[in-house]
Amino acid sequence: MTVRRRLKAASRKVRELTLVGHALTSTRHAVMAQIVPMRRCNLACAYCNEYDDSSKPVPLDEMLRRIDHLARLGTSIITISGGEPLLHPDLDEIIARIRHHGRMAGMITNGYLLMPERIQRLNKAGLDHLQISIDNVQPDEISKKSLKVLDKKLQFLAEYADFHVNINSVVGGGIKNPQDALTIGRRAVGLGFTSTIGIIHDGDGQLKPLGAEERTVWTEMRSWKKRNYSRFNQFQEKIANGQPNEWRCRAGSRFLYICENGLVHYCSQQRGYPGVPLAEYTKADLKREFLTEKGCAPNCTVSCVHQISYIDHWRAPQTSTTTPGGAEGLVKIRM
Repeated sequence: MTVRRRLKAASRKVRELTLVGHALTSTRHAVMAQIVPMRRCNLACAYCNEYDDSSKPVPLDEMLRRIDHLARLGTSIITISGGEPLLHPDLDEIIARIRHHGRMAGMITNGYLLMPERIQRLNKAGLDHLQISIDNVQPDEISKKSLKVLDKKLQFLAEYADFHVNINSVVGGGIKNPQDALTIGRRAVGLGFTSTIGIIHDGDGQLKPLGAEERTVWTEMRSWKKRNYSRFNQFQEKIANGQPNEWRCRAGSRFLYICENGLVHYCSQQRGYPGVPLAEYTKADLKREFLTEKGCAPNCTVSCVHQISYIDHWRAPQTSTTTPGGAEGLVKIRM
C-alpha cells in the first residue's frame, strides 16, 4: 500500500470512529441509509428482487435533494445501492454531494462496469467504501456475479482504488457450490481487500438454515483473521442454525432504505412501510420507528439492518408494534 493510500485509510478510520461515537451518544439521528438512484440492473440474479431492466435513472437534481434530506436527518453513512448504481450517469456528483455534507459515502455494486478510469473517477468523487458480492467461481443460472468474470475488475481495484474494498461471498439461496466462497475469500484477501461471508436470504428476505457443507465453509471463513462485524454478536450464528433472533430492529430510524421513488422503507425486503416521502420524513418519524417493534424481525436475514440496530441493543425497549408484509404493496413475508 502506498503512503497516500495509508494516509487516506487512516483519515477514513478516524472519521468512522467519530461516527460510531456519535451514534453511541445520541439516538436522534439515522446512522445509515441505503439509497437507490437506479433500479435498473445489467444482471438478473435469480435470488434478487431489488432490480428491473427498464426504469430510468433518478434525475440528478432530485438525487441531490434526497441526499440533502438525509443530511437533514443527521444520517452518518449513506450507501448507494440499486439496481446497479454504476449505470447512473451522474453517480460521481451524487457521491460528491454525500461527501460535501461530511458523511461517509459507500456503494454496493456488481462490479461489471469497473475500469481503471471509472475507479479513478470514484476516487476523485470521494467514495469511502465499495462492496462487491461475488456468488460463485463460474457463472450459472442463479448468478452471473462470478469470480471468473470479475477477477480482472478486482485487479483494477487493487491497483487504482483509494477507497476501502470489501468482497462479500455467499452461501445459501441456491448457490450450487459452497466451496466457491472460500476461493473468492482467499482471492480477495490476497489482493489486499477485506473479505466477508453472508447467507443469501430467500425471496422474502427470510430465514433459511445452512446445510452441512455450507455451514463448514461459513465457519471456516468466519475464523479468518479479518473478521466481519457479525463476529461480535450472534445474529448470523442463529441464522446459520435456522433459529430466530431476539433483537430490537431500528429500521425506519437508525437505518433507512430510500427507494427510487424517494420513499422511506424499513429495508430492501420491506418496501411499503412506512412509505413516507423522504422530503416529509422528520425527527418525529425517526423517534416513532426507534420505539416500534417489527413483526418480521425474528426471521430477518438483512444483516446490515441488524448491525446498525445492534448499536442500540441495550437501550429503549420498543413499546409499539407493526407487522410489515401485511398490507398491499409490501414485500410479503412468510412467518
